[in-house]
Amino acid sequence: MIPDWLHILSMLSLAAGFVCAGVIVVDEMLHPQHMWIMNIVWPATALFGSVLALWGYFAYGRLATKQRVQQAKQAGEEMPNKRLTPFPAMVGKGASHCGSGCAIGDICAEWAAFMFPAIAVWLGWQTLFPDKIFAVWVLDYILAFLFGVAFQYFTIKPMRGLSPGQGLIQAVKADTLSLTAWQFGMYGFMALAHFWIFASLLGTTLEVNSVEFWFMMQIAMLCGFVTSYPVNWWLISKGIKEKM
Repeated sequence: MIPDWLHILSMLSLAAGFVCAGVIVVDEMLHPQHMWIMNIVWPATALFGSVLALWGYFAYGRLATKQRVQQAKQAGEEMPNKRLTPFPAMVGKGASHCGSGCAIGDICAEWAAFMFPAIAVWLGWQTLFPDKIFAVWVLDYILAFLFGVAFQYFTIKPMRGLSPGQGLIQAVKADTLSLTAWQFGMYGFMALAHFWIFASLLGTTLEVNSVEFWFMMQIAMLCGFVTSYPVNWWLISKGIKEKM
């Protein structure tokens, strides 16, 4: 049985995520980002990063608004987001950029498999996998990969002035390791939540249509951030991913 305190905590955490995402959306309407894809990345990150993402946005995201970047170009200066953002924060932005695509992909995958269980069956549930969660993780990875590469494409292509084909190749190179590391952290915590915290300790099932599931996903996404951070550090330091 799920305790009341966990149910209340889950609702409060989800509400905080939505409020922080909403604050960022409103601010972006007034101060749009130089790279349009970041107008999606920041609110998506806030859905799980909550107040941490909100702090990151106002501390570093605001350095890359269209207005500030244009002012720097007119003055012949380096873009403020690159000039004023320390490297560890750049890595955090890179990991969040990847994670936002993963988060959107995971949300779509989880709800799709919940509303249409046949999808999980097609992906191996009851044949390859005894538990539905493993089949859904296959769909999670596929959609996270598609969204993650798309987000990376719309970052790398304009920044490097690449052709569509070259942009796609570079996006795959830049995001594959990062999103795999992210999903590894996410899967690890969700397995812990699914099989131990809820099934073993609480004696119940962690269902997609519950606030507890999405609270666990918020934590899982933060775990994904941790596991992808060193990978993004390497990718950015090697020039495979762009500094943002």
